[in-house]
Amino acid sequence: MKDVDTRLDPRAGRMEIARSRGAASGFLLVLLGLWGALIPFVGPYFDFAYDPDTPLTWTAARGWLEVLPGAVAVVGGLLLLMSRNRATALLGGWLAVIAGTWFVVGRLFAGPWGLGDVGAPVAGSAAGQVALELAFWSGLGALIIFFGAMALGRVSVHSVRDVRYATRPVVTEPVAAEPVEPAPATVTANEPVIEGHHRRATDVVEEERPRRRGLRDMFGGSRRTPVSH
Repeated sequence: MKDVDTRLDPRAGRMEIARSRGAASGFLLVLLGLWGALIPFVGPYFDFAYDPDTPLTWTAARGWLEVLPGAVAVVGGLLLLMSRNRATALLGGWLAVIAGTWFVVGRLFAGPWGLGDVGAPVAGSAAGQVALELAFWSGLGALIIFFGAMALGRVSVHSVRDVRYATRPVVTEPVAAEPVEPAPATVTANEPVIEGHHRRATDVVEEERPRRRGLRDMFGGSRRTPVSH
């Protein structure tokens, strides 16, 4: 038996990671990104929105300050959820952090950059206005930053688990060979007669030899050979 080298190569696993490393954070980031991008359009159905309080209404402010960062967070979450490459997963984490930061501070640049006006909250009470602020902007952005940063921390660490994952043996199951049916045996006149065979070689020769039709077959009688006395 050959000796198995159990030593780990520290250079292995630098770029390859398990998909489960950023799966949980990526899934949550996808949900939060969808919430941030869609809530300004469906929130007015429940009186949970900013002006204009009409559902499915597009404005420049909603596009730049809510739809754009929400879409970036979704892309970052999908990269974390599906990638097995460390660089791609890190890119997804940074995209999520940038999207969350834009949710928090984007309104500060709306006026100077001409991105539009987000409007006033439709809630009349102080509790309702705080809930809108947290659900639309600062609270949502803080959650996205938190999960993005957590994913960056998990993905950026080059651990022994990554080395073992990169150097794991690949087990391939043997493929069973399909049974090959034997070719049908053909009997010729020159082959010897096989014991137990239901046909003889002479029978095959007789069948292959053309049969001559006699006078009896043609006229219903037999041709008699004259006997000489």
